[in-house]
Amino acid sequence: MNALPRNCYVTGTDTGIGKTHASAWLLRQLAREGRRVVGMKPVASGCAWRDGEWRSEDAEALIAASNVEAPYADVNPYALELPLAPELAARDAGVVIDPINLVAAHFRLSRIADGVVVEGVGGWLAPLMPQLEQSELVRSLNLPVVMVVGLRLGCVHQARATARAILADGCDLVGWIGNSIDPAMSHREDNIAILDRVLPVPRLAVLEWEG
Repeated sequence: MNALPRNCYVTGTDTGIGKTHASAWLLRQLAREGRRVVGMKPVASGCAWRDGEWRSEDAEALIAASNVEAPYADVNPYALELPLAPELAARDAGVVIDPINLVAAHFRLSRIADGVVVEGVGGWLAPLMPQLEQSELVRSLNLPVVMVVGLRLGCVHQARATARAILADGCDLVGWIGNSIDPAMSHREDNIAILDRVLPVPRLAVLEWEG
């Protein structure tokens, strides 16, 4: 297995392809290597009201996989109620997602851990706000990018297009993780072999489907 980045931004080829599953896996693997790691979900929509605040199921999964305790507000600075694209959920909540707050929260997490695994939203080109792209946040945090590929029909095109977009945005793509979101996928291993050949970065893992 290729070396795993201690600090990274996890993006995906689409929404619903297992970024949380892959981010939690990264956290657990790094913890097994003896690293002190914490997850971060800067912006989450579709949150539930628990313990007097909006909380994200994704963020809580990252917390469970981390071995460093951190304030929830730093792990998930923007927890939005409606299950919509971030800019729509923020608009309906009357919230402005401020990148300065995200950078400050990430800095506080980096002070208490050896590594911070940051999970993005949706696919790479999903904006956080009308004037804030995920690529801008990644550059502000100076993080390499790990791409999660949902293994299903069409994944080769989506993976190549996403990889090209990440690189075109001036970000450092360092690896990809396959997530078997379609347990009945035909010729899965052949598709993985194609991805190994056409993607410009190494495969870090292939994760099995969790229903």
